[in-house]
Amino acid sequence: MTPRETPRTLDHRTAGEAAGGGGGPVPDGVDVEELRALARSLACEAGTLVREGRPERVEVAATKSSAVDPVTAMDRASEELLRARLAVERPDDAILGEEGDDVPGTSGLTWVLDPIDGTVNYLYGVASYAVSVAVVAGPPDPERWTALAGCVHSVVDGRTWTAALGGGAERDGRALHVSRPASLAGSLVGTGFGYSAERRAHQAQVLTSVLPRVRDIRRLGAAAIDLCLLAEGALDLYYERGLNPWDVGAGGLVATEAGAWLGGLRGRRASSTMTVAGAGPVVDELVHLLEAADADGDGRAAPR
Repeated sequence: MTPRETPRTLDHRTAGEAAGGGGGPVPDGVDVEELRALARSLACEAGTLVREGRPERVEVAATKSSAVDPVTAMDRASEELLRARLAVERPDDAILGEEGDDVPGTSGLTWVLDPIDGTVNYLYGVASYAVSVAVVAGPPDPERWTALAGCVHSVVDGRTWTAALGGGAERDGRALHVSRPASLAGSLVGTGFGYSAERRAHQAQVLTSVLPRVRDIRRLGAAAIDLCLLAEGALDLYYERGLNPWDVGAGGLVATEAGAWLGGLRGRRASSTMTVAGAGPVVDELVHLLEAADADGDGRAAPR
């Protein structure tokens, strides 16, 4: 099944299951609503730590992929809290976190943690950063896992989005549904950019193909929040190259459980190569547009 077919033919639950990956069946005895509740508790507790512990001036503790890809002491403290809680609550589960070493498990489940999604926003005091907690079955790879439950907690304003596989998506108890714009030209599109100069140059080139074809572009700086805003209709479409598993784990499930299709380009599932989300048929048009612009390429191929 290709991206061209999927948005038109899958209902929201089937789309969510397809976007969840190929990790196989959910292990026996797993209660996804119980996992949703735990993900929410963990994300909110870590969010309180991040919110109340933010100093007036945040210092960069280290960098990752480039000199402008920062890590703060709070990134580490938030993840340490999440890991400590999971060691007590779910000692047999594996952990994949942004800031620490992977923890193996025996249950077949993995917790995928982003202690602060939107670290640059946190660093500068821009009010769009979140704690993201997801739990998946199967390999800890978005192209192969089955996302079971997740929570994205917006630190500054307390908005909290949750989802459970087959159980729908909510924001603070309100059921969520994606928007279904009439056209690509009338769609508000979220995106983000990488940290290397080469990647950004190519993304800017792609943007020249996308921007004239849509209502407008929003770049908010926190992928998990972007996906949740799409889930509640505050964005119509979303695409980004370079997302890590922790960027898309919880937010991706919130989006698909709200009715979005989530995938990549050229028949692939959502991955670091490209993640696209939205409802059909306009998400289909966006997929075509991004493929023609070589949005998942290295920039050497000219847009067609």
